[in-house]
Amino acid sequence: ALVIMCVFLSHVAFSPPLQGTRMVVSARSFADFTPQASFPIKKCDLHRLEEGPSDEALLTREQGLQYYRTMQTVRRMELKADQLYKQKIIRGFCHLYDGQEACAMGIEAGINPTDHLITAYRAHGYTFTRGVAVREILAELTGRRGGVAKGKGGSMHMYAKNFYGGNGIVGAQGQIFESFNMAALWKLPCIFICENNKFGMGTSVERSSASTDYYKRGDYIPGLKVDGMDVLCVREAIRFAADYCRAGKGPIVMELETYRYHGHSMSDPGVSYRTREEIQEVRTKNDPISMLKERMLSNNMSSVEELKEIDLEIRKVIEDAAQYAISDPEPSLDELCNHIYARDPPMEVRGTNPWVKLKSVS
Repeated sequence: ALVIMCVFLSHVAFSPPLQGTRMVVSARSFADFTPQASFPIKKCDLHRLEEGPSDEALLTREQGLQYYRTMQTVRRMELKADQLYKQKIIRGFCHLYDGQEACAMGIEAGINPTDHLITAYRAHGYTFTRGVAVREILAELTGRRGGVAKGKGGSMHMYAKNFYGGNGIVGAQGQIFESFNMAALWKLPCIFICENNKFGMGTSVERSSASTDYYKRGDYIPGLKVDGMDVLCVREAIRFAADYCRAGKGPIVMELETYRYHGHSMSDPGVSYRTREEIQEVRTKNDPISMLKERMLSNNMSSVEELKEIDLEIRKVIEDAAQYAISDPEPSLDELCNHIYARDPPMEVRGTNPWVKLKSVS
């Protein structure tokens, strides 16, 4: 199986149907809609490659609706997390993904559910596209028993089948280049992805990097620079990279040019090192959800009414999930040290001092 490692610049199959959703039936007949269409997409910049992904992408109506639903759900989920954090219901670190939805959706659309994916701390979107329900993600953020990591992982530590987090790595440049070296030596089927959202915390790429061509950082490893705001560009590039790796050619590096609307974390307002006008310009001209919506509407693949109905359903799912995340009980103190090891007999764990003993159950 393929291994996909997604890291963010600052630390350089589809998702299942939403719970409680129903099929949307527009006032128009399904026969009235265009079943599929081809779209020109931005050509990738290449490093050590003679040819790259196609500059045209085929999209079916079903795929378009699925991509729209998934990205819109991630957007609404992150906005709800923002609200819960400001209400002090979510505490601690919280890194939001709104603006970068095309990256997670495009990657999932271009790989198989059996492929393995690892990411850094901005992990909520990937947790959803890898199959975890919104209520489990929000409950994890609020530290509740029904969370995906039973309320003990929080924003940075979420996991699912073939998805290994959510890892709170900082910097890790040394490990990146060591990984490049070993993957190239052993010709491992691994895609290394940098989601270049233009800022490392509050520092712009131009101020922090003598070379901003991150797709060339693998040096001896081929690389691609991709429009990370276009879900179709990401999907086609990932398909190309996956085929390259599965053919036994070794690893490949990808840079997804994207943009985050929120600050680095909830403690960062995100406007001290960039202007509100800059953020609004990206929202207006290059938003990944709006881009997909416009393609579908202008090619008669959906209707305004159908997409509004999907939006209403998503809002309800998010609100129900938020209520669950608030009302679900917190894990008890007895559960604090559980699951340190797998398949081991119960063991004692020292607490905050030598006289406090806690039990760990696998």
